[in-house]
Amino acid sequence: MDFLKPETVLDLKNIRDELVRMEDTIIFKFIERSHFPTCPAVYKERDPGLRIPDFDGSFLDWALIKAEMTQSQIRRFESPDETPFFPDKILKPILPSINYPRVLATYSPEVNFNGEIKDVYINQITHLISKYDGECWENLGSVATIDIELLQSLSRRIHFGKFVAEAKFQADRPLYSKMIRERDIEGIYENITNSAVEEKILERLCVKAEVYGVDPTDKAGQRKITPAYLVKIYRELVIPLTKKVEVDYLLRRLESE
Repeated sequence: MDFLKPETVLDLKNIRDELVRMEDTIIFKFIERSHFPTCPAVYKERDPGLRIPDFDGSFLDWALIKAEMTQSQIRRFESPDETPFFPDKILKPILPSINYPRVLATYSPEVNFNGEIKDVYINQITHLISKYDGECWENLGSVATIDIELLQSLSRRIHFGKFVAEAKFQADRPLYSKMIRERDIEGIYENITNSAVEEKILERLCVKAEVYGVDPTDKAGQRKITPAYLVKIYRELVIPLTKKVEVDYLLRRLESE
């Protein structure tokens, strides 16, 4: 997939191939996160043990804002597949801008589910993938660092639903235009859902978790991430959030016609 070549971006096969590659990234980052406990202090606003001058949010938010400010200066958020968690904090790039051809609708940056993604990650996913529930004060910086990488990877995967939605709209404009005009949200959900593809994703995740989740040199076979938890995260959180992105994007699609 080449964002400078629009014809490659809206090819559903290319999109699916990209989503498969993202699975590997997310799984390995889950494994990295599994070495640490939940560390709730990282996510608490104004935690007494983590006083940040002139900042009222959580340690994770502070670190994420600083990371995104730096990344915005090297053009990260000019790429159409990147969605910032703090869009009001990003800075002008130092590098020359890249004039990507327009593939998505003009309002696409406004379709931003990162607040919900962060909430789901903190309150549900960390409890499934962490080593145990509890603090580990000497590792708070490491935890925040891998959390940022995971959040951005999950965000990219989930917001890729915009490309799926645009590809499906282009493939059947009359059908989707009718549903959008009628605000037929149930019909849109039904038409964007491909149960066979979703089951293949979950089956593939089970295999990857079996292969990646255990160190082959560890005779005890201690598992870092279980297939059941990985499937649960995708089935109950990642896939539904991706569909919400698709529906939210499609409901406004006629604005760009």
